[in-house]
Amino acid sequence: MLLSSSVYFVFLGAVFFLYWPLARVRAASLAVLLFANYFFYAKWDLFYLFLIPAASTADYFIALGLGRAQEQRRRRLLVALSVVLNLGILASFKYMPFLLENYTRLTGLAAPAWHWTFPLGISFYTFQSLTYTIDVYRRDAKVVPSYLTHLTAVSFFCTTLAGPITRVAQLAPQLERKEKTLDAAASGRALFLIGLGLIKKLMIADYLAENLVNRVFDLPRLYTATETLIGVYGYALQLYYDFSGYTDIALGSALLLGLKLPANFNRPYAAESVPDFWRRWHISLSNWLRDYLYFSLPGLRSKWKVFPYANLVITMLLGGLWHGASWNFAVWGLLHGVALALTRLWQTMRGNPKPRAAWRARAARVFFTVQFVCFAWIFFRAPEFSGAMEILSRIGSLSVSFDNVSAPFALVMAIGILAHYVPPRVYDFSLRLYLRAPFYAQAAALALLVIGLQYIAATGAAPFIYTRF
Repeated sequence: MLLSSSVYFVFLGAVFFLYWPLARVRAASLAVLLFANYFFYAKWDLFYLFLIPAASTADYFIALGLGRAQEQRRRRLLVALSVVLNLGILASFKYMPFLLENYTRLTGLAAPAWHWTFPLGISFYTFQSLTYTIDVYRRDAKVVPSYLTHLTAVSFFCTTLAGPITRVAQLAPQLERKEKTLDAAASGRALFLIGLGLIKKLMIADYLAENLVNRVFDLPRLYTATETLIGVYGYALQLYYDFSGYTDIALGSALLLGLKLPANFNRPYAAESVPDFWRRWHISLSNWLRDYLYFSLPGLRSKWKVFPYANLVITMLLGGLWHGASWNFAVWGLLHGVALALTRLWQTMRGNPKPRAAWRARAARVFFTVQFVCFAWIFFRAPEFSGAMEILSRIGSLSVSFDNVSAPFALVMAIGILAHYVPPRVYDFSLRLYLRAPFYAQAAALALLVIGLQYIAATGAAPFIYTRF
């Protein structure tokens, strides 16, 4: 069930009208949401109806044990059990084919067949679940006493496919809140976000993908250097509008149910450095990697100053592999890890001075950051490492032609670039303008937008890119 499909909005509407009449009855409203969560999982595969409740139940009792245990050794054993459980699920149902394939390559021995892979990636579930037990272990969060609340928070359907990674400690109190209301401003903002997400997804991301980007990455030999380079830039825009469009729909859907999810994007291609990029791109993942992986690696307090830099590289390498079991993702993560480490080293050597405020200097920093990010996206998007090398080879050929770049494609790219760099006050003004309209006008505008976009996207909406991670 794609968040950009008409089926999803029928589902969301049904949940909305079942949830709010029962909102003041905590158990009943939570039961509605939990049923919706598991129904959403079951639409992808019935096996999830066993896997997710079983794993969530185990983490619930582990957290209860952490809340009662005082001995540090016992606490470490319990949190280690949760980490092994969740990472074991991730390894078994996502990475096992990759591990077996490389086992065969290294040993020459035939690996056993592995059929336990499923259409819905569980990376977001495992990371979200781990935030709870690790936070309780670190005493950064209190134990959620309600079993129903925990099951609902850890499997919330809006964050299932591609986040944002929402910490259970932040979502559970919202679910437990006794006074639940949906005012006109919140509902209007929710509809605005959903409409904006659909525009990003269907009018920009999918158009760019189908009209040049996919063809360039699938058959790079057919395109000149300039066309290939435009395809790479097109993919950078496609990925942003696809993922941020999903996030807007998820945020809007949650807001319709009175729940607030964390922001996930802040104009990432306006970043002035690679660290700045990661403060703007997939913010919930960046924060997760920092708080639960980087700070957990050994050596940060060591007298050996190399550890912080090495740990940055390790963190991003593992962050790359989190996206998928592929050497391409490992290379992508390694590139960003090295860039982060070198940037920190440079700042340390220079005493971390304030960057120059001149607009030319800022523009230069933004330009070179975007070039690096787009270079790394080649490895992220290419189906294989050889495909990434072929893309780079085509760009290096310096051949010039724009025959395969249509005028509508160039127009959509231009709209995407301009929309990304418009000042935030323009977005705020548009939101205020929308909120001033009566609620029935807001709903009618969204309905007409959905119908119009479905008509424009005659071939149907493509799956969100991040759903496969």
